[in-house]
Amino acid sequence: MARPPGDVTPPTPAQQERFFTVCQQVLADRKGGGGPTGGIGTLGERTLHAVLKCYLEPDETLHEVKIGRRVADIARENEIVEIQTRSFGRLREKLDRFLRERPVTVVYPIARIKWIYWLNEEDGSLTEKRRSPKTGAPWDAFYELYQLRPMLGSAGLRFQLLFLDMEEYRLLNGWSADRKRGCTRFERIPLSLRGELLLDSPGSWLSMVPPGLPEPYTSRDFAKVAVLSRPTAQKALSVLLQTGAVERVGKEKNSYLYRTRT
Repeated sequence: MARPPGDVTPPTPAQQERFFTVCQQVLADRKGGGGPTGGIGTLGERTLHAVLKCYLEPDETLHEVKIGRRVADIARENEIVEIQTRSFGRLREKLDRFLRERPVTVVYPIARIKWIYWLNEEDGSLTEKRRSPKTGAPWDAFYELYQLRPMLGSAGLRFQLLFLDMEEYRLLNGWSADRKRGCTRFERIPLSLRGELLLDSPGSWLSMVPPGLPEPYTSRDFAKVAVLSRPTAQKALSVLLQTGAVERVGKEKNSYLYRTRT
C-alpha cells in the first residue's frame, strides 16, 4: 500500500533516548580542545557522521569495513549502510561496487529544526545561537537524489531520510560585508531525532510528493508548494518520474504537466 505524502515516522521514546545518549557519548569523546567551541569541528563535519554511524549500528566491529577496494560505513552480513551528508554524486562508484555484494541503504540526514552559530576565526568568538526560519522536509533531499537518478531503480538500493534537530556552526569568512554570504559550514552537531522516512519500494516514493498540489501540476506549482527553487523542483520531478511516482500528462505552453500516480 502506498504511503501518504510526507509520511515521516516519528521515533519511539526508546529511539529518542538512545539517539540522545549516542550524541552525548560521541561529543564527550571528541571534546577536549580549547576555545568556546570546546574542540568542535576539529574533524570537519564528521561529528554528525559519527553519531549516525554509532546510532544505526552499535557494534563497532561492523564500522568502516573494507569491501574490495572501498570502505563501507557499516557492513552487516545482509546489508551495507552508507551515511552521506551531502554530495551524492561521490557515491556512484561505491554503490556500483557494493550493490554487487548485498543490498545498500543510503542514509541522509535532514535538519528539521536548526540552530545557527557564527564563529569568528580571528578571535575565536562565538555568537548567540539563532533558529533558522526554515523547517526541514522530505523534499529537501531531491537535490542530492537527483545526482543518483540513473541508479534509483537499482535492485537492493534504498534510502533512509533521518530528520534531526541540530546545531550548525558557520565561519564568518564569506564575501559579503557581514562575511556571511558564501561562508563555510564548519560543523553540525545533532541534538535529537525527530523522525525517519524510508524509501524502499516504488509506492514509498509517493511520500516524496508534497500535499496540496493541483492536478495536473507544473514544476512551478511543485516549487511553490514544496518551497524549492524552480531548478530544484525540476530535478525533483525528474527523480519522481524515474521512480514512477509521477507521470507526464501533457504540456502547458513551455511547461510539462504532471500527475501523481495512485
